[in-house]
Amino acid sequence: MSSDYQRVAQAIQYIRDNVKQQPDLEDVAGHIGLSPYHFQRLFQRWAGVSPKRFLEFLTVEQAKELLQQSRSVLDSSLETGLSGPGRLHDQFVSIEAVSPGEFKKRGAGMQIAYGFQQTPFGLAAISLSPRGILSLSFYEEGEEEFELAKLKSEWSDASFVEDPARTSAVIDRLFEKSSGSDGRLLLSIRGTNFQIKVWNALLRIPAGSISSYQKLADEIGKPKSVRAVANAIGANPVAYLIPCHRVLRSSGELSGYRWGQDRKRLMLAREWAQTTAP
Repeated sequence: MSSDYQRVAQAIQYIRDNVKQQPDLEDVAGHIGLSPYHFQRLFQRWAGVSPKRFLEFLTVEQAKELLQQSRSVLDSSLETGLSGPGRLHDQFVSIEAVSPGEFKKRGAGMQIAYGFQQTPFGLAAISLSPRGILSLSFYEEGEEEFELAKLKSEWSDASFVEDPARTSAVIDRLFEKSSGSDGRLLLSIRGTNFQIKVWNALLRIPAGSISSYQKLADEIGKPKSVRAVANAIGANPVAYLIPCHRVLRSSGELSGYRWGQDRKRLMLAREWAQTTAP
């Protein structure tokens, strides 16, 4: 629910502002106007773990420690199948790039389904082609027309149909609200060869782990192209599913995120809490 996301974001902001005081459950619950009991339930439902476990992530030192470990965590996770509770199975996601011809046609002859859906991280606009997911972006309430206008400007010759049922089913699957979500997910997105290479590298970072711009540049064999890697990450058309939120600066700082640093922080914390839960 979007309201859950808003409350969680408010709680996280309060903790960040008062981290030196290490506010306890009662302090945070009182700040967002909930009883400790209801606040505990909200976090448990949203993150799948207790608030105490969830909030362990919210320190710079934890982020730095994860960053230092990310290489070995990535290697071992790839070897063991990237399994984890309550998260997407990254190895089943693949990119099918839009061809130059399709790009030139601007979507002529193609029908695009779109929808505006609730997610654990707020409202999201999603678009689908017959070949897969075209885009996924987060937005604030009242910005639906703006999101649709952006989509139509990118595919000016396509036909558009709002399809709440189809887009809801995809969103449910992405955020694991439905069963049977181990099948292959296809992304049908457009980008340069370099961008596609970077986005594929992002898909290899498992949930609960993080990387840096430099490590990604090394990963794709372009160690001197850190700035270009950062630009490609910033152009990611599919939020969350192509996990650009898992990239931090080498110092452990969050750096920018086109859909907001608070949202990035919440994504990382939720993934980390779920994948490290006993």
